[in-house]
Amino acid sequence: MDKLKRVLRGQDAEEPSGLAEVIDATSLSWGTRVKGFVACFVIGCLCSVLGSCLLWIPKKGLILFAVFYTLGNIASIGSTAFLMGPMRQLKKMFEPTRLIATVVMLLCLVLTLCSAFWWHNAGLALLFCIMQFFALAWYSISFIPFARDAVKKCFSVCLT
Repeated sequence: MDKLKRVLRGQDAEEPSGLAEVIDATSLSWGTRVKGFVACFVIGCLCSVLGSCLLWIPKKGLILFAVFYTLGNIASIGSTAFLMGPMRQLKKMFEPTRLIATVVMLLCLVLTLCSAFWWHNAGLALLFCIMQFFALAWYSISFIPFARDAVKKCFSVCLT
């Protein structure tokens, strides 16, 4: 019966490999995926808000902001892995239409943390947080059909 279900779903009629059985055994139900998404997204939002609140602490506030803002973005991006699955998300992230946005976004995440922890440069941390915001926004709108074209058109009209 399982063989028939696989054929009807468009999967191979062959017996599943050991890896496929492990993946099927560890898959999450839809309800669990939604709960994981919501929890991870809320944690990401809380980290970003906490970072914004810590911005006003003297001396170390900007560094704390950079760290918490970056952790919040990482958690928010990770939350969508619950909905799609981690491998599908990675495949979508590195599709040719999103490749540049993904690389810039990941680079900004890393550079923000480097400027906070190793270089101890608050100005760079703030600059990379701003770049992180725009890179994440550009990456996010790539999932909405024609959204990038609309944004480009809007800016071209505004600038002329």
